[in-house]
Amino acid sequence: MSTQYDIWTYRVETVEPGLGADVVGYHVEALDGGIGKVDEATDEVGASSIVVDTGPWIFGKKVVLPAGTIDRIDPDEERVYVNRTKDQIKDAPQLDEGMRIDDRHRDDVAGYYGPGGPGYREDSQN
Repeated sequence: MSTQYDIWTYRVETVEPGLGADVVGYHVEALDGGIGKVDEATDEVGASSIVVDTGPWIFGKKVVLPAGTIDRIDPDEERVYVNRTKDQIKDAPQLDEGMRIDDRHRDDVAGYYGPGGPGYREDSQN
């Protein structure tokens, strides 16, 4: 039986209920190293994500990482581990200064990280 992959929902084993929005300031670790810190987070149903401030790594840009890209959260270490590489995150649609996460940006991000997109990982499904 196949389940549909929902990029905007935390996987059950990933996070304790309610912890998703409490990760602001946590360090973010890609599969191949650190990428920045969580600047914003939401556990909004159907739209859960974190906004990562990449600092000097990609010239101070911010990127949206849908909850489905999160592998695990370690509250003791204050780290969020994502199941994408630095390059996949670097090439994702960026959140420019003053830009809001609206439906269009959310669609762009979902297309990038979702099935068939360049930032999709087969082994990352729920």
